[in-house]
Amino acid sequence: MSEFADLVDAHYEALYRFGYSLTRSPDHAADLVQETFCIWAAKNEQLRDRSKAKTWLFTTLHREFLGQRRKQARYSDEPLDENIGQEVSGNDEQADRQLDGQRVVELLGEMEEMYRAPLALFYLQQHSYKEIAEILDVPIGTVMSRLSRGKDLLRKRMTSEPSSAPKNLIDVNPEIFKKHHG
Repeated sequence: MSEFADLVDAHYEALYRFGYSLTRSPDHAADLVQETFCIWAAKNEQLRDRSKAKTWLFTTLHREFLGQRRKQARYSDEPLDENIGQEVSGNDEQADRQLDGQRVVELLGEMEEMYRAPLALFYLQQHSYKEIAEILDVPIGTVMSRLSRGKDLLRKRMTSEPSSAPKNLIDVNPEIFKKHHG
């Protein structure tokens, strides 16, 4: 396989997930990843240290996202895809963890981009502070403070807001139930 094909195989999914966390749209995320690889194809010879290809790709994707966002008249308000989490199965503990994970992803999608991007890179893509600083083109201290503030915001939202519940749930008054069922 060619170097380009190896690079695509190695990084496509992670770039797509990062793009999705930024755009909240499967189509826009795929477009960002495609544009990132097109830029790589045109400019890859400019990268002297090939071991930094992953960071270069994430940085390029983030810059493309920011550039596209600046060109838009307004920021997209498309909601996160409800199917982003896996279906709940298995034991209750596993189901609780999955539901918590889905709730975190839902809340992450509602956060400001300045917190969403570093949190997604750190927790969903496992980048180091240094790599995040390079990708977002901000000082490492800014990354650390945005991660800390973002985690605090997520934690507050997780504890203060009820999780998503089916819209058709009915509050049942136990007294009414006793009257009708003995």
